[in-house]
Amino acid sequence: MAETDREHGASPFRTPYPDYRVLEKWASPSFNEQTRRVVADRLENVPERRFFDEETYALLRSVIDCILPQPERSDDERIPVEAWIDAQLEAGKSNGTRYAGTPTQREAFRRGLAGIDHEARHRHGKGFRDLSRQEQHALLKCVDEGDVDGSAWKGLEPKRFFRSILLKEAVKIYYAHPAAWNEMGFGGPAAPRGYLRLGPDDRDPWEAREDRAPQKVRGLP
Repeated sequence: MAETDREHGASPFRTPYPDYRVLEKWASPSFNEQTRRVVADRLENVPERRFFDEETYALLRSVIDCILPQPERSDDERIPVEAWIDAQLEAGKSNGTRYAGTPTQREAFRRGLAGIDHEARHRHGKGFRDLSRQEQHALLKCVDEGDVDGSAWKGLEPKRFFRSILLKEAVKIYYAHPAAWNEMGFGGPAAPRGYLRLGPDDRDPWEAREDRAPQKVRGLP
């Protein structure tokens, strides 16, 4: 199994809102009954694996952990992105559109994950899950750039799969979770209270305030 971020010496993520808990607003006007039901279901009814076999599901989780690492969270606290992707595919849900020549969402995930694992074995002689985090990042960068053995992808464009299918779905699911809302100081859905102060460095009185300056992204001012 690939090493964790902590095993690689990476510093745990530090949010500017370390003490912010959006669900403390549960009984406030920030949430109506419909919103409470949706959020509670999201937290309490994490779907079991049904679409992928056990090995492919573990591969998907490993890819998700590489692109959306959560070293600051225990397994119980971790946002289970792969579980919701699996559930969507089992239910046959999608946004109803796709690029011409691109297979269905179900088939794209099957081919894409198989292509990633093939590329790992082709380059390193072992599956993606057994690569170091550095090797995983480098391999996914190659996928994102289309620098892969195209024959293993069975007509699926690697770059399109990575950016427009895998990454898009993973980020969408991740930031629909209250744990992600906490780390960016998001007050939850706009209904029913709404957001009025939308200017730079402006906030409504009930929104989160930073406890410290945000971390700088390496290479940016």
